[in-house]
Amino acid sequence: MSESVIADFVATFDSNVLRTTEPVKGRILLSEKRLVLAVGDNDKLTVPLTSIFDVAVGQVPEELDGFFHATVTIAFQKNDKRFVAAIEDDDDKIEKFSNVLFKALLNGTDMTVKHPARVGGRVTDAEFEAAKLFLKPKQVEFSNEEKTVAIRLAAVTEFDQTKRRIGGTKRPVLDVKHMPRGDAMLTQATTDSARKMAILGRYLRLEYSDLMAELKDLTLSDDQKELLVAIYSGAGNEGMSLPQIIGKDPTEVTMILNDLEDDELVVDASDGTKLTPKGQVLVNRHLEDINA
Repeated sequence: MSESVIADFVATFDSNVLRTTEPVKGRILLSEKRLVLAVGDNDKLTVPLTSIFDVAVGQVPEELDGFFHATVTIAFQKNDKRFVAAIEDDDDKIEKFSNVLFKALLNGTDMTVKHPARVGGRVTDAEFEAAKLFLKPKQVEFSNEEKTVAIRLAAVTEFDQTKRRIGGTKRPVLDVKHMPRGDAMLTQATTDSARKMAILGRYLRLEYSDLMAELKDLTLSDDQKELLVAIYSGAGNEGMSLPQIIGKDPTEVTMILNDLEDDELVVDASDGTKLTPKGQVLVNRHLEDINA
């Protein structure tokens, strides 16, 4: 390849385009324009990045179940047909490769962004503006000559794809709800490419699933749960302090809050203590258990 290579390693892979009948070990090369899976000098698969329409990490195609474990599965088009290629390696290498692949697919994408579209419950007068998309460690950035909008992935509470009319045309729009510095905010983004919109959605879902995985090992005391629910309900903003509401000594409440902050479940915002996205998820689960 004449373009510079951004990933080059040996791994096990399989594709229904290659002539092999079982997964094989070979060389993986990724540039800013294409992905190459090579078995020796005679059998290789070249996939232009523009033909990739989906990337799944950790999901093994049914026909390869039992062969692969930690994988990146790439769906692509070739000769107007759809194919998949699965690459397997250790967890660390798969994570690094998937991050590089998502960046190669999405960095520099032309976007139209409205930020902030809403702050708390207030709809702003912001307009949609042109920007370029860049994936950075643990965050997504939308940049133009005037400003950069950075969204920390750990601060995302919810995202959804909707249809909105922009410039007289109805387009798919990604709604990202997030909490920078503890304040609820909505950012909206769209692009002319449905393919890239789908890949961006896949990337965000992947990061969100990582957030959910972090919560599985977290165990809370009854006092911590009670305090989280009180904060979730906005109790501290109703004229009573948190110690009064939960019937605890102020020093004890401070210690509980410090523990919750260490676990990244609460944060000091401009108008008091707020739940982080992780804290919101835990409270929602707790309330669901109570109401079940």
